[in-house]
Amino acid sequence: MSDQQRALAAVTGASSGIGLELARQFAEHGFDLIVAAEGDDIQTAAAELRAEGTEVAAVRADLATREGVDALVGAIQQADHPLDALALNAGVGVSGPFWETALDEHLGLIELNVAGAVHLARQLLPAMVERGEGRLLFTSSIAATMPGPYMSTYNASKAFLLSFAQAIRQELKDTGVTVTALMPGPTDTEFFERADMEDTKLGQSKKDDPVEVAREGFEALMAGDDHVVAGSFKNKVQAGMAKVLPERATAAAHAPMSRPQED
Repeated sequence: MSDQQRALAAVTGASSGIGLELARQFAEHGFDLIVAAEGDDIQTAAAELRAEGTEVAAVRADLATREGVDALVGAIQQADHPLDALALNAGVGVSGPFWETALDEHLGLIELNVAGAVHLARQLLPAMVERGEGRLLFTSSIAATMPGPYMSTYNASKAFLLSFAQAIRQELKDTGVTVTALMPGPTDTEFFERADMEDTKLGQSKKDDPVEVAREGFEALMAGDDHVVAGSFKNKVQAGMAKVLPERATAAAHAPMSRPQED
């Protein structure tokens, strides 16, 4: 990379919340950006980020589909300089008893949270390895540390991302490419509204600031850390307790927090 060339980062789920704030962190630290999300609001987010003085390309793509992943990969590969950092943040939640909620919602969650992240990582990591440098961030969650009654596929998807991140981090140990898992707790984003969780105790609980969560995630990524439990001290305690308690206990503790209120 020449002295005149700015580093390039790509961020998914960047139209709002943690994704937008991660993109802002990259912009504030001298990165140009490729940002992606499914809705038109990615264009609004890109305009906000350009106000930081960075070059931003916006890609509207449904990353739960192969066509959407291919569109983002194509935009990254066509950039005039290589990708230095990739933040895989896009994700959704589904709330309610598994047997009562729509199967398509659960399958769509898996396609975005799991398959889309794996697909993008597999498409974009080889170029980083070939160059001998790069940084990859997965937005997991403290939900990864416990089973999630009434959020069954969401917690499972975040557990997958945490395990996957740690596995490929070890594989990439001597390549110059690092992998970091960001593990926030409940954060003040649109997640709870979109997942129809506003009537749960989790949805009504005090939440962390996405600006702070993104800052901690960015700093961990740049330091090459394997993971960071971001946000409140409560999150760190909860993640620590999950390591020593049996899963039946953590599932029982999670259930009243995520159970929808009865009408």
